[in-house]
Amino acid sequence: MTEEVRKGAELLKNYDGKKIRIMEVCGTHTHEIFRLGIRKLLSPKIELISGPGCPVCVTPAGFIDCAVELALKHGVTICTFGDLVRVPGSETSLQKARGLGAKVKVVYSPQDAEKYAEEHPEEEVAFLSVGFETTTPSSCIAVRDAEAAGINNFSLVTANKTMPGAYQAMADYTDIYLYPGHVHAITGLKDCEDMLKKGMSGVIAGFTASELISALAIAVKKYQSGEPFLINAYPRVVKESGSEKAMELINHYMRPCDAEWRGIGVIENSGLELRDEFAKYDALKKYGVEKTSGHSNPGCRCGEVLQGKCQPEQCPLFGKVCTPEHPIGACMVSNEGTCSAHYLYG
Repeated sequence: MTEEVRKGAELLKNYDGKKIRIMEVCGTHTHEIFRLGIRKLLSPKIELISGPGCPVCVTPAGFIDCAVELALKHGVTICTFGDLVRVPGSETSLQKARGLGAKVKVVYSPQDAEKYAEEHPEEEVAFLSVGFETTTPSSCIAVRDAEAAGINNFSLVTANKTMPGAYQAMADYTDIYLYPGHVHAITGLKDCEDMLKKGMSGVIAGFTASELISALAIAVKKYQSGEPFLINAYPRVVKESGSEKAMELINHYMRPCDAEWRGIGVIENSGLELRDEFAKYDALKKYGVEKTSGHSNPGCRCGEVLQGKCQPEQCPLFGKVCTPEHPIGACMVSNEGTCSAHYLYG
C-alpha cells in the first residue's frame, strides 16, 4: 500500500463530518468493494449505495419473456451470456424453458453467436444484447460482420442501455456518484460534465483496491468543500473524448429509445435499438414478437435496492427463498448484482 493510499484509507476510517451517501453505479465496483473488504474501512458517516449499474439486474422481465417466446414459439436458438439464463421473467426463465424444449446456448461475445449462426445455417439464431456503452460496440460489430458475410440467420434482441438517464434518475438518492471507469473509457467525460452542470458531484474510478480507496477518499475530501466537483481518478484509461471509434459504431448502427429498467420503470432515451436500415437484424421485428412490460415477483424489492431505498437484507425474500442458487430477483443472479454481493460477502 502506497503512502497516498494509506492516507486515503485513514481519511475514510476517521471521517466524522456530515453524512455522505456515495452511489457506486457500477456492479463491478459493488462486487469489488465487498470482495476487498473496503466497506469495513469506512466511517459510519459514509454510506455506500449500490446503484443500477449491473446490466443483468436492470434487464426487465418482459425482455426475458420475449426471449422465451422466440425460443419456444418460433424455434429460435437463443445465444446469451450465462447470467441471463437464470434471470426470471414473468412466468419462467430461459433455464426452465430449456426443459420445455428451448435451445439456449451460452456464449462469451456477440461474435461467438454470429459465428455459431454462420456454422449452423439451418438454425435461426438470436443474441440477447444487454449491457451499457462498454459492451454495445461489440454487438454493433457482430451486425456489421454478419451483413458483410451475408449471414441472414443472425439477429439481436436488444436491451442495451446508456448511463446518462440513469445518472439523472438516481440523483435524488445520492450525494456523490462513483462513476464506472469502463463506461467512460468509451463515452469520455461529457456525461459526467453535464451532471456537474446540474450540481451533481462525482469521481470516475478504476477497479483495483488502491484505485477504489483513492477514489472514495478523493470524493470525501472534495465533498467537504461544499462545492460540486468532478474528478477523473482513472486517467490512465478514461480520456476526455473517450473512444471515438466505439461511439461512431454505436451511433451508426443504433439510435436512442425509451427503455424500461427492471424495478425502476421507463427512463426516456436511456436505451438503444437498431436503426431502421438494420431492421433485418432486429429479432423482435423479424419474428413479429411484441415487446411486453412483464411482471416480477411482487415480494421482490430489487427496484428499491437499485435505487438505494433499501438494503438487500430488508427484502423479505433475501437469503430465504431468494439465493444465488434459486434467485427470485435479478439482483441475486449476476455476480455484479447487489443482492448477490451482499449474500456472498455481507
